[in-house]
Amino acid sequence: MTNSQISQSSPEIGPQSSPEIGARISDRDLPDHLVAAYREHGFVRVRGVLDPEEVERFRAGAEAFLAAHRAESIGGEVFRQLVNVWRRDPVVRELTLHPRLARIAERLAGVPLRIWHDHMLVKEPHSDTPTEFHQDQPYWPHTGGRHALSAWIALVDVPPERGCMTFLPGTQHLTGLRPQDLRDEEDLFRLDPSLRWLPRVTVPLRAGDCTFHHSFTGHMALPNRTDLARLAHVVIYMDAETAYSGAPHPVTDPLGLAPGARLDGPEFPVPRGVRRSARPSRWGRRPR
Repeated sequence: MTNSQISQSSPEIGPQSSPEIGARISDRDLPDHLVAAYREHGFVRVRGVLDPEEVERFRAGAEAFLAAHRAESIGGEVFRQLVNVWRRDPVVRELTLHPRLARIAERLAGVPLRIWHDHMLVKEPHSDTPTEFHQDQPYWPHTGGRHALSAWIALVDVPPERGCMTFLPGTQHLTGLRPQDLRDEEDLFRLDPSLRWLPRVTVPLRAGDCTFHHSFTGHMALPNRTDLARLAHVVIYMDAETAYSGAPHPVTDPLGLAPGARLDGPEFPVPRGVRRSARPSRWGRRPR
């Protein structure tokens, strides 16, 4: 199946179970059905996580940082990526450490979290290159963690033609795969051919909306065929007990960590405003 055939809805995920909500909500009253949808499907859309004033300020800060540091971005033809921006820019730091994002993430995960890293993801205008289906977790040098997830924050409107994401529901339970090639449309499906026949759910976002997805949930991003750059900021959260596996990674390579060392301290902060009374859940069990 080619990218042009990816559907924008699935008959198997109807209005009662759709992993989204249509109105802005507070992190303090995140509905149980939204948490249940995340745990069933491995992703969820939350509308209006940032209010319009926040969107404008954070978008301006992200654009200014990108303009000053574009030459440092990595990713090539698929997307531009700048990692750990929160350590270098005070405005983006506020977004990465935003307590509303953190409280939603910890409610969804059901375990105490730390920040693994953030990254700014930019798809340039008129880019015909999709980010092919993959899981995030196989790229990370983690061991001992029970749950990790990403908050993908739209800083501009991201309809399908601007490169929003498509998810493979339920794939958060698929563990043990090697990292997949973001440029190879078939790579994930060669590893598990059954995934080819799963429903594919494309999730457009308004500026200020956010998707949260499990680190093992298969997903891809469509090309950006519009005149505007797709600007997203992603905050990755990991279980607060996660340790370093010893595998190479740009975030941990400069730190001189020994395998088995806890990923904690100032490089991996506890998000502000989280409530450590968060109840454990079945997600607290380590994937097997």
